[in-house]
This record gives sequence, C-alpha cells and structure tokens, in this order.
Amino acid sequence: MKIRNEKTADIPAIEQVITDAMRLLAQATGTEVAIVARLREANALSLSLVAEEGGDVIGYLAVSSAQVGKQDGWGLIGPVAVAPAHRLNGVGSALMCEALHRLRETSRGAALVGDPIYYARFGFRAYPGLVVPGCPPEVVQAIPFDGAEPCGELIHHPAFGLDQ
Repeated sequence: MKIRNEKTADIPAIEQVITDAMRLLAQATGTEVAIVARLREANALSLSLVAEEGGDVIGYLAVSSAQVGKQDGWGLIGPVAVAPAHRLNGVGSALMCEALHRLRETSRGAALVGDPIYYARFGFRAYPGLVVPGCPPEVVQAIPFDGAEPCGELIHHPAFGLDQ
C-alpha cells in the first residue's frame, strides 16, 4: 500500500470510496462527497491523501484549515474513508499517521469530529473547552502540537455547511 497526494484522475475513485465507506457509519450524513468537492473547488484542501494498492484507491483522508476560537493554524481532519473490502487492514491508520506527520510541520494542531475510541490511538482526545455546537463533547477532539489546550469553537470551512 502506498499513501500519496490525490491526483485529478483519482477523484471518481475517491468519491466511490467515500460513498461506500460512509454507508457503513450511522453518523454519516450522506453529504461527505459533496463536502470534499466543495473543499476542492474552494482550493481549501490542505491535504488530500489517498491510499493506493495495486493501482486502486482504497482509502482517502481530507484535511482543511480550521480555527479553534480565534486561533488559526489548525488542521481539520475529515472525512476519512476506507473501501469496505479493505477495512480493518490498517489503511485508515496509515492515512492518519501520514496526515499527522505532515500536519506537525505546518499546523498548530489537528482536530476532528469522530469516534473517541478509534481516534484515541493517534493521541486525539476531547477537551472541556473545545466545542462544535450540536455535537456531543466527547466526539470533538484534538491534538495540540504545541501542548496548549485548545479552547473555543472548532470552526470548519464553509464547505461543511455548518452554521458557524
């Protein structure tokens, strides 16, 4: 398996991986493909990584810029998607490790909204002052690279369609 930046030719395969992967998640909204398309269109993807095996895209991870309160410089991870046939084979972990490695060089920290049990393995955790209105506090998580505790609303790019 190889982790690399997306290419334009990957977009249909990325969309299929996201669609297929999100069908398995109860919390999926069905808007994930459109969110990535809007981020791409706005040139707002700071990272757009694919996992490739045998020439096929089997996983995807997006990162866009975010704010925590008034603090810029955060990388917002999501969506992360793995083709159902490749789940539980380390694809998502490989994508996440590569994204965190790259973000440490350019960002104040990484944040996401997701399963606290899964993302704890990478060092993510919830912070009492880190919020996304309407989300349970335990799913709003971060890794501050500078050690400072994040505090404030996790502000997503407008492509996510949140009222922030």
